[in-house]
Amino acid sequence: MTMAANRSQEANTARDALRRARTLVDPALREWIGRLPEPVERVASYHFGWTDAAGRPDSAPAGKALRPALVLGCAEAVGGSAASALAPAVAVELVHNFSLLHDDILDRDTTRRHRATAWTVFGSPAALLAGDALLVHASRVLAEQVGWPRAATALRWLSEATVALIEGEQTDLSFEGRAQVSLTECLAMSEGKTAALLACSCALGALWGDGSPEQTEALRRFGKHLGIAFQLADDVLGIWGDPVVTGKPAGADLARGKKSLPVAAALDSGTAAGRRLAELVARPEGELDEAGVALMAELVTEAGGRSWAEETAQEQLGLALDSLRAADPVEPAASGLAALAGLACRRDR
Repeated sequence: MTMAANRSQEANTARDALRRARTLVDPALREWIGRLPEPVERVASYHFGWTDAAGRPDSAPAGKALRPALVLGCAEAVGGSAASALAPAVAVELVHNFSLLHDDILDRDTTRRHRATAWTVFGSPAALLAGDALLVHASRVLAEQVGWPRAATALRWLSEATVALIEGEQTDLSFEGRAQVSLTECLAMSEGKTAALLACSCALGALWGDGSPEQTEALRRFGKHLGIAFQLADDVLGIWGDPVVTGKPAGADLARGKKSLPVAAALDSGTAAGRRLAELVARPEGELDEAGVALMAELVTEAGGRSWAEETAQEQLGLALDSLRAADPVEPAASGLAALAGLACRRDR
């Protein structure tokens, strides 16, 4: 089989895993959202794509469901069942969407998944409160696992991952006000902002599947490295992705002075292009026009930021797959998780 055929088969396997996760998780997710007070439920339902701005039923594009898919896959990889791990799958999806609702406000993003973000439709206060409600619900989902002896452990892990996510987001925001950010700092920020929740998702799946401590730790490492690779791919898309495919405007992060990983690598490169980029990054927000943002993207490429990000994403993917093998996962879950990792790092949206 050719490499192209292998990639195509892997992508199909991954998409099947994502569709299955969405099918399994959505009914429970809708039930939990239905428990919210009506005004909050309306914002959350819109954010998930189930309703339009007026509250009428809709079928807008949904998220990828990567985190729930990792929970379910890791539970199966250690010999458990996907159905038994539904609670943590729902919980991590709620935490993820809490972060998206808040992140759109913090970054002033006006589109997500090809339509207006919740805060632009309902206002920032309503979107913030909806995000808060999702975070509280995530803990309730796990807390209601009455009689399950590891629920307290799961709650602790999810809380720790959420704090790491919040710290990473705060650090990311602080970088916008700095002219220079080291690559080491930017990688550490990404570990918290993105990798922490993916690592937690994998560990929760292993915990629910009754995996050994060694398997659980190996799968946690799998999620961590996958999370870093995922963020690298996300940062590349944020600069060079096609808005028609991604559903988000290209170059918005550059215009705002966001120090994404490719930008940090370029600024750290010691090249003439990196120094020119630093001058543009230091300009006040709103001063650069569309041509200026395009020039910044060219300078990031010229300084080696894009190639470094793409190569490092592949390195992190390799480390993730090494960790997956160390968990001694059973089939077909092992192949499904490997396919998910590959798709997450070679995606176009």
